[in-house]
Amino acid sequence: MRFDDLFADLEGQLEQELLTEENELRVEEERLRLGRLGLRDRLMALSADRGLGAVAAIRFELLGGTPVTVRPTTFGRDWLAGEVIDGSPWHPQCIVPFGAITAVILGRGQVDPSLEHTASDAQGRLIDRIGLPFVLRDLCRRRASVEVLSAGGAVHGTIDRVGRDHIDLAVHEAGTPRRDRAVRQYRIVPLEQIRLLRLAG
Repeated sequence: MRFDDLFADLEGQLEQELLTEENELRVEEERLRLGRLGLRDRLMALSADRGLGAVAAIRFELLGGTPVTVRPTTFGRDWLAGEVIDGSPWHPQCIVPFGAITAVILGRGQVDPSLEHTASDAQGRLIDRIGLPFVLRDLCRRRASVEVLSAGGAVHGTIDRVGRDHIDLAVHEAGTPRRDRAVRQYRIVPLEQIRLLRLAG
C-alpha cells in the first residue's frame, strides 16, 4: 500500500467524522433551541412581517371553546393585543391573555414559520416585561368602555379598579358612558377568568 493512498483515506475518514459531528451538533443545538421556545415566541414568529405587507392573522381557541381570529400588533409578557377579525360592530382592538388560549389553530404553512427566530428574540424591550395587570390599569385610568369575555359570558362595562389578580368591572350598557345611574351591577372578575377583553367602538 502506498502512503499517499493511506493518508488520503485517513483524511477522507477524518473529514467524514468531522462533518458527522458538526451535523449532530447542529441537530442538538436546534433541539435545545426548540425546547426553549415558549408560546409567546411562537406567536411572535407567526406574526412577524415576512414582506407580505400585512401581519398574519392567527386563529385561537379560547377557554370554553370560543374561537377567535386575531391579527396581533403587540406582545406583552403574558398577553397579546391585536385586531379581532369577525365583522362585529365592536371595535376590533382586543387583548388576549396567554393563559386563556387553549389552542392555536395552524395551517400546514404556518407550522414552520412559527418555529423561526424573530428579531424580537433579544431581551431588553420594556413591552416584553409588561404584564396584563399593567395594561388593564391603563384602561382603567382612561375609563375605557370594554367588553369582557369570561367563563360567565360576555359583559360590557368600565374597569373601576385593578387588583393584583382581579378587576372590578362596573357593568353598563354598551355604548353608554359609565355613570352611577347607568351601572346595573359591579363584578369582581379574577384575571385568570378573562378570556378576551375588547375595546368598545
